[in-house]
Amino acid sequence: MTSQTIDTTGSGGKAPETPSAGSPSSSGLRGHPWFTLITVAVGVMMVALDGTIVAIANPAIQKDLGASFADVQWITNGYFLALAVSLITAGKLGDRFGHRQTFLIGVTGFAAASGAIGLSNSIAAVVTFRVLQGLFGALLMPAALGLLRATFPAEKLNMAIGIWGMVIGASTAGGPILGGVLVEHVNWQSVFFINVPVGATALLLGLLILLDHRAENAPRSFDILGIVLLSGAMFCLVWALIKAPAWGWGDTKTWTFIAASVVGFALFSFWETKVKEPLIPLGLFRSVPLSAGVVLMVLMAIAFMGGLFFVTFYLQNVHGMKPIDAGLHLLPLTGMMIVGSPLAGAMITKLGPRVPLAGGMAATAIAMYGMSTLKVDTSSAVMSLWFALLGLGLAPVMVGATEVIVGNAPMELSGVAGGLQQAAMQIGGSLGTAVLGAVMASKVDGDLAGNWKDAGLPPLTPAQLHQASEAVQVGVAPVAKGTPEAVVAKITSVAHDTFISGMSLASLVACGVAVVAVFVALFTKRGANAEAGAGVGHI
Repeated sequence: MTSQTIDTTGSGGKAPETPSAGSPSSSGLRGHPWFTLITVAVGVMMVALDGTIVAIANPAIQKDLGASFADVQWITNGYFLALAVSLITAGKLGDRFGHRQTFLIGVTGFAAASGAIGLSNSIAAVVTFRVLQGLFGALLMPAALGLLRATFPAEKLNMAIGIWGMVIGASTAGGPILGGVLVEHVNWQSVFFINVPVGATALLLGLLILLDHRAENAPRSFDILGIVLLSGAMFCLVWALIKAPAWGWGDTKTWTFIAASVVGFALFSFWETKVKEPLIPLGLFRSVPLSAGVVLMVLMAIAFMGGLFFVTFYLQNVHGMKPIDAGLHLLPLTGMMIVGSPLAGAMITKLGPRVPLAGGMAATAIAMYGMSTLKVDTSSAVMSLWFALLGLGLAPVMVGATEVIVGNAPMELSGVAGGLQQAAMQIGGSLGTAVLGAVMASKVDGDLAGNWKDAGLPPLTPAQLHQASEAVQVGVAPVAKGTPEAVVAKITSVAHDTFISGMSLASLVACGVAVVAVFVALFTKRGANAEAGAGVGHI
C-alpha cells in the first residue's frame, strides 16, 4: 500500500482541495464520505448500546451464574472503567497508526469479546471479557470521529457528526428496550451474541469502504510514561466515582483515590511539558473553544446521565412498569434525539455552535426542572413532554460540543481530540451518577425517618432504617413478608413519596448544572481547524 500523507497547511498556507461530501472517490465506494459514516455508525452503535443494554440482563446473569450483587456491579463498572481509562490513549494510537486500522481492530475485538461473554459460564469470565469489551470499544470510538473528520469537508462535517450523535443517543436510549425484549423472549446471552453479526458487518464494510487518513506531522513515537500517568490518574478518578456511593463521600478511601487522581494529573501535566512528543500537547488547551467544549461535554453528561439514572427507577419501581414498558416511555427522548441531531448539525453549520449549544443547554435545564416536578401519579403525557424536551436540548449539545472539540484540534491530533470528547462524556456520566446519587441518598436519609413516623408506622432500629433507606433510594418499598395489606400500602406510600423528594432534589441539581453549561457554551466557536485535511488523500 503506497503512502500519501496529508499536508495540514497546504500549499501557501491554504487548505488542500477536497472532494465534496457525497461524491464517490476515484476508487468507487472506498473513501466515500456517506458510506464511511454508515460504516463507523454500525461500529459505534455496538459500544453505545452495550452501555445500557446490559443493565436489563444483569438480574438474569446474577441468577443463572449464582453471582453476588457486587459481582454483578462489576459487569457494568469493569466495562466503563476500561473504556474511560483507555479512550485518550486509544485516540493517540489512531493518530499514530491510522484510524482505519484501529477502528477495524476495535470492532473485531469488541465483537469477539461479546461472543466470549455469551459463551461464559462463570461471573469471573463475564467480567474479564466485559473489560476487554471496554478496551476494544475505546479503540473504535475516537477512530470513528477521526475518520469522519478526515473524510468530510468542513461544510458537511456538522451534519455527519449530527448523524453520528443520533446513532449514539438512539443506541444508548434504545438499549433497555432491546435488552428487555431479548432477555424476556430469548436469554441473557443473546444480549451479547447480537454484537457478533453487527461487528462482522462493520468489519466487512470497513475493509471495503474505509480509507486511512494521516496527517503529515502525525506522531511517530509513544509517550509511555505519559500513558501510564494519565491512565493511573483516570483510573483513580473513575474508581472513586464508581465506589463513592458504596463507600460514602466522607470515607477516607474515596478521598484517597481522589487525591491520588489529582497527584496523577499534576505529574502528567508536568511530564507533558518535558517530553518531545507528548500524549496530549497541553498547548491544545490554549484553545478556549476546545477547553469549553470539553467542560460542556462533562456538564451535559452530568445532567443527562445522572438525571436519567433515577428516571429508570421511577418508571419501574414507582410506576411499576416492566423494563420494556419503561424503555418505551423513554421513546420521546430517543425520538427527539434522532430527529434533532441532524437538524442540529445543519443549524450549527449555518449559525455556528454558540447559539445552538446555549439554547440546547437551556432546554435541558428546563427539562430537568420539569422532571423535578414529577409525582407518584404523574401521567405518561406529562412525562413524555419533559423527556421530549430533554432529547431536543441534548441533540445540539452532543453534535456541537463534539465538533468544537474535534474541529479546534489540529488534524494530527484528531484521535486524541476524539478520545477527549468521549472521556469527557464518560467522566461526566460517572460524576453525574455519583454526585446526584449522593444528593438522593442524603435527601432520603434525612426525610425517611420523619415520614415513616408521621405515617404512624412501627419504629425502626438504626440498622432497619439503613436497610430501608437503601431500598427507598431506588424506589423500592421495604416491605417484609407477612406484612398486613393496610401497612403495606402505608409503607409503599412513604417509600415512593420519599423517593420522589430525593429525585426532585437531584433533578434540581442537574438543572443547576445545565444552567452553568449555558454560560460555558458562550465560549465556544466553530472549529478553527475543521477544514484541515477533510476529505483528502489516503494511505
